[in-house]
Amino acid sequence: MKDYKKILVVINPTTDHQPALARAVELASKSNAEITAFLSIFDFSYEMTSILSSQEREAMRQGVIDQRIAWLESAISGFNSKNLTINTEVVWHNRPFESVINFAIDGDFDLIVKSTHQHDKLKAVIFTPTDWHLMRKSPVPVLMVKEHDWPVAGKIVCAVNVVSEDDDHQTLNGKIISQALNLSKKFSASVHLVNGYPGTPVNLAIELPDFDANIYNNTVKMQHEQRVQYLAQAYNIPLENCHVEEGLPEDVIPELASKLDAELVVLGTVGRTGFSAALIGNTAEHVIDSINCDLLAIKPDGYKSPLEE
Repeated sequence: MKDYKKILVVINPTTDHQPALARAVELASKSNAEITAFLSIFDFSYEMTSILSSQEREAMRQGVIDQRIAWLESAISGFNSKNLTINTEVVWHNRPFESVINFAIDGDFDLIVKSTHQHDKLKAVIFTPTDWHLMRKSPVPVLMVKEHDWPVAGKIVCAVNVVSEDDDHQTLNGKIISQALNLSKKFSASVHLVNGYPGTPVNLAIELPDFDANIYNNTVKMQHEQRVQYLAQAYNIPLENCHVEEGLPEDVIPELASKLDAELVVLGTVGRTGFSAALIGNTAEHVIDSINCDLLAIKPDGYKSPLEE
């Protein structure tokens, strides 16, 4: 798989503390990567001032950009070293996620890194955060960073989907595991596979008097275990690192990550957009607020960002 040679870090303009930059530096030091610290800024007041000419507004915008460049240079100064290159980029854009994704695509970046935090659930439905847009619409892998160390000999959890046997799902599972194995070598971590399977449908138990829920459950679990173990063997992952639990992925994944004290969860996100995505959300979006470790969201091969259409 392609290594991380170009890393784009989304800078938080509201704080000097930059967990995403710290994580990117940690990753870059393991793979000789180049980092770009990216800051997207916008202020409606500079656009709404009708008494100013367009040249005056542009001069004011440039003044703000220059101030933020100076602030950003100061923020990254503590991370600079002889063996590490950190570039800076400050842009004026009213939709931060668009500026990040477009810059990542144009610059052929291998990874986007951004820090995250608990979202207000109600606001998350009404006002979709930048995090969610990035996970849905970025063709580049997105690493969402929380305040959780990456210790040596830690654990990386891969959320795999073994329900479907089509090539696209198999390929995505392979990408997820390959990314995890690549990171595990850099940090001497162990890779674990996790899969959730659905419980017995209530209507079946009610409508079919002779239906045996235990036999059904055990059969479904065994099928999932066999498929997960097949994946594990294909990638030389120990079978004891396979975890198959009854429940929805958004419940099973955080529970296992907490139980293992994992440093990272890697999963695929299909990038659903539109009204259904706003109401339902993707598994990655449900998971991100429930785990206390980093999340790496990966798109399937051939995924085309709506920003490229």
